[in-house]
Amino acid sequence: MAYEFINGSVTAAKGFKASGVHCGIRKNKTKKDIGLIFCEKKCTAAAVYTTNLVQSSPITITRKNLANGYAQAVIANSGNANTCNADGDKKAQEMCELTAKELGISADDVIVASTGVIGQILPIEPIADGIPELAKTLSADGATDVAEAIMTTDTVKKEVAVQTIIGGKTVKLGGISKGSGMIHPNMATMLCFVTTDAAISAEMIGKAVKTVADDTFNMISIDGDTSTNDMLSVMASGLAENTEITAEGEDYNTFVEALTAVCRELSKKMAKDGEGATKLLTCKVSGAKTVKDAKGVAKSVICSSLLKAAMFGADANWGRVLCAIGYSGCDVDVHKVDVSFASEKGVIDVCKNGAGIEFSEEVAKEILLMDEITILVGLNDGESEAEAYGCDLTYEYVKINGDYRT
Repeated sequence: MAYEFINGSVTAAKGFKASGVHCGIRKNKTKKDIGLIFCEKKCTAAAVYTTNLVQSSPITITRKNLANGYAQAVIANSGNANTCNADGDKKAQEMCELTAKELGISADDVIVASTGVIGQILPIEPIADGIPELAKTLSADGATDVAEAIMTTDTVKKEVAVQTIIGGKTVKLGGISKGSGMIHPNMATMLCFVTTDAAISAEMIGKAVKTVADDTFNMISIDGDTSTNDMLSVMASGLAENTEITAEGEDYNTFVEALTAVCRELSKKMAKDGEGATKLLTCKVSGAKTVKDAKGVAKSVICSSLLKAAMFGADANWGRVLCAIGYSGCDVDVHKVDVSFASEKGVIDVCKNGAGIEFSEEVAKEILLMDEITILVGLNDGESEAEAYGCDLTYEYVKINGDYRT
């Protein structure tokens, strides 16, 4: 392992500061609703976005701003997703211009994001009032504030940082994310912002972001709904002073490994904090013919509502795992499939060669009562493997989404 986890967040890397305040988008004055991330120098940057045909205005503006591969700040609000609004692009652009004016940078160097209720007009007045306070309170200790400012139904902040060595220099990467419901990403997650002090070209950071998103955020599912606001962005300040990464090779691979660690940890935090969830579910698939098959099977299992409900009830209903594998559309010989359930209480085999075997329901129940469950699937038909992340399906999920807007 070429990296190690460290204490820190989105300001762990050199050059970055952050802040978060309540500006008035939310009625609850105790909840921060706008956040800012700023770097002292212009960064190489890249992002990936939702593939939902309905996309938020902030995505439209951010895509335009990042076309040249550079950014210097992130402005993000919660409480209103700024999606499906006739004046949405104008408001998103205004957020960039207001931020740029306060920071003394170009509006084209601002990443803008929004999360919350879809289809409600975003008031620009509280944002205009809040941005000067954000700029004034920017701090290397402000990561927690911006992490709080992007939360909606999240129950915990999601932050992580790692460090690694590239070209003899210590390089740090840190990130925050938000997401608890409407999560079934395709190319990104709901909102995730990662910063690093690595020196890496715009071309290579773009390549890295796409590669890492496919192996981490795109392997999460909470409820099968792909958000309209999904965005993963990465900014690199270059202040670690390593020789700039401009091509694939050892340094690039080390960077990708460290970025994967950040994004995988944030993925797990999001999955565990799924709306109403009581358990983190990880499906580990081995022995697949191809990586595509391994990913397809893992995602199919983690997306199964029946399996998710069984895990909520600590019911070792392995037939639901096989059912999900069967409709995954992947190249699988179901007569070779093995299934086991695991947690800190141990591992129990429940299926061999596609058929049930005798096992203790009492032991299985004990294993499945834990808050982190691993579903082990052996396809025994190749060398490829993959992991997917999700959560159980509970009564609380329906309660939360039954009155989310009202």
